[in-house]
Amino acid sequence: MRGSIKKRRSTYTYVVDIGPDPATGKRRQRTKGGFRTRKECLQVLNDVIAAARAGTFVEPAKRTVESFLVEEWLPAVRPPRVRESTWLSYQLNIQNHIVPALGRLNLQALTPGQLTAFYRHLLTSGRRDGKGGLAPKTVKNIHATLHPALAVAMRWGYVVRNVADAVDLPKASAPEMQVWSPEQLRTFLTHVRADRLFAAWMLFATTGMRRGEVAGLRWTDVDLRAGQVKVAKPRVAVRYQVHVSEPKTPKGKRWLALDPATAAALREHRTRQAEERLMVGAGWVESGLVFTWPDGRALHPERFTRWFQQHAHDAGLRKSGSTTCATATRPPRWPPACPPRSSASAWATPTSPSPWTPTATSCPAWTSARQTPWLGSSWATKRPRRGCREQSVSNRPPLPTRPERREPQNCW
Repeated sequence: MRGSIKKRRSTYTYVVDIGPDPATGKRRQRTKGGFRTRKECLQVLNDVIAAARAGTFVEPAKRTVESFLVEEWLPAVRPPRVRESTWLSYQLNIQNHIVPALGRLNLQALTPGQLTAFYRHLLTSGRRDGKGGLAPKTVKNIHATLHPALAVAMRWGYVVRNVADAVDLPKASAPEMQVWSPEQLRTFLTHVRADRLFAAWMLFATTGMRRGEVAGLRWTDVDLRAGQVKVAKPRVAVRYQVHVSEPKTPKGKRWLALDPATAAALREHRTRQAEERLMVGAGWVESGLVFTWPDGRALHPERFTRWFQQHAHDAGLRKSGSTTCATATRPPRWPPACPPRSSASAWATPTSPSPWTPTATSCPAWTSARQTPWLGSSWATKRPRRGCREQSVSNRPPLPTRPERREPQNCW
């Protein structure tokens, strides 16, 4: 690789060969001038030659942050490269936060200091309605959009390094999970016992399945003899459009053990669905899903959230500050041959003291003001440690009488 320096009036300019074009084989040269002294020009020339030999040389370009993110990176990572929900979050973060603040900057001129100032601005006054800053977790999500995008820019040879690697992120503490006590969970299950989707509420309460996982559960993934269900094809809503996707991680595709009460509820639900199929006749829609409309059509995942909120309100359970309806109690793993009894199964039949007690309801969106101190959010994602506190059921109030089953109605 060769280079030379030329004097043009009162300034110096360097010319360097950067090798032949990979596509055409033609000679390529890069020129830059405006240096006041020959020594300064020579120093920059040597840096360019060293970078070219090391393979880290980046050709100067006028590409902006906005043009790279919107015109190149987003189309490159469209589904099925990433999940629909992930791509939507990328799009919204770029449109609402990144482009308004950084869009006009040259991509190669972006610095860690500018990103740090950008994140600080988001924390103090980043809300679009002008009512303060964003939560640290939201800022981390925006960083999770920028970081992989700049990594791709570096891999494509647009920038020398990923400046997002040098940014210190704000510390984000997980908010305290608001959960139901076993008594509140029992109240809810008592209220929905005659509901057509009682088996779904039991799954939420005893297995920890997410909303999309319950909405996408198929009868082929249910083994009532073994007392297990398989999470395989969640149905998630992106801008209200339903997409059948894969679990987020390989561990998300899993088998979950059923307690006797939940298995009994699923058997009853299967019998009811068979009766509805006979009533509908030729109009039945064969979806293979466990939870459907009375004519077999698939339920939108949002329906579970709305119906849950309505049932909780009717049961007298007050609404909390959280409005998400996504997670449920995640009991510890157990051998499928001897599943433990949950608080939900204790509602259905008299029990002796249970070996474990659930720590959350099917959704943390509704709860009373009083919280049980030992009900933590760690059970939602981790196995409980040995020696965890257990609650005796010997002093529980008398269990409600199971109501008579109602005949299915044409309610669609």
